[in-house]
Amino acid sequence: MLLKGEQLAAHLERELRPLYVLYGDEPLLVLEAADLIRAKARQKGYSEREVLTVLPHFDWGQLLAAGGNMSLFGDKKLIDLRIPTGKPGKEGGAALQQWCQHLSLDNLLLITLPELDWREEKAVWFTALVNAGVVVKWMAPPLAELPGWIAGRLRRQQQNADLESLKFIAERVEGNLLAAHQEIQKLGLLYPAGTLTAAQIREAVLNVARYDIDGLREALLTGDLARLQRTLDGLMQEGEAPPLVLWAMSEEIRALTTIRLGMDAGKPVDMLLKDAKVWGPRAVPVKKALQRLSTAALEAALQHAGQIDRLAKGIGQGNIWEEFLRLGLRLSAKK
Repeated sequence: MLLKGEQLAAHLERELRPLYVLYGDEPLLVLEAADLIRAKARQKGYSEREVLTVLPHFDWGQLLAAGGNMSLFGDKKLIDLRIPTGKPGKEGGAALQQWCQHLSLDNLLLITLPELDWREEKAVWFTALVNAGVVVKWMAPPLAELPGWIAGRLRRQQQNADLESLKFIAERVEGNLLAAHQEIQKLGLLYPAGTLTAAQIREAVLNVARYDIDGLREALLTGDLARLQRTLDGLMQEGEAPPLVLWAMSEEIRALTTIRLGMDAGKPVDMLLKDAKVWGPRAVPVKKALQRLSTAALEAALQHAGQIDRLAKGIGQGNIWEEFLRLGLRLSAKK
């Protein structure tokens, strides 16, 4: 059974299953969910706990043995299985499938994994876990949802802030949810319950954001210049390779240009998006960008990207990071 993250607490109030799988791109959320399950297990009498970490040359017989070794006092056991690589291998996959076939209320198996790609999510061993237990995927909230996430965390410590202050915090913790959690806790230690002022937040919250290529793509598509500049500055300070930045920006521009040309020829947008392999959440910002940008603007952006490519190869003069920003400015202009 697949659950959304926000459904887990209500599920645990109703029942406790013998198998849980937590995975995703945000360790903080996975850790907090695991703590919630462990606390519920203790309430239900799982007083014994065994931790198994799958490192190189891990003996999967340990897992099956852990399930077979009964406590001297007849206590129920929680087995905490951690797979840091997300790849159990052939032997591990077989062991997990075997476990799924012999679930017991005397043993609760809690499996934690990192983010998995679509191939791993389609693997036989993972499908067996989904069918036999409860699987929850945890993803960090995107920037647009981050102020709401922060507001929820502030409410837990009886604090609140206005929307502008929440956005201020979000911009400074983007891509670093653990740091966001720490900054929110710090606000709880520094100030009493109630409404936090903008001055209090600005004084206390550090800039601990982490920037990545995906954030750059999103800023480019939405035309969010402030975020684009923050992201480019962050990538430069973190030592990101300019060719990778150029590749990411160029890929988006090429996709937009291809779709825009198809639209000019009268082809359906949805078909063009599918042909360009644009689907899911990414389709929304792409459609908005297409409404904003003309064919001429996109072709000019491609030429600009070519100039930056030559600059990256040492041909010509200029600051490549300033050119990245100029390219972003070009793409923010309306038709």
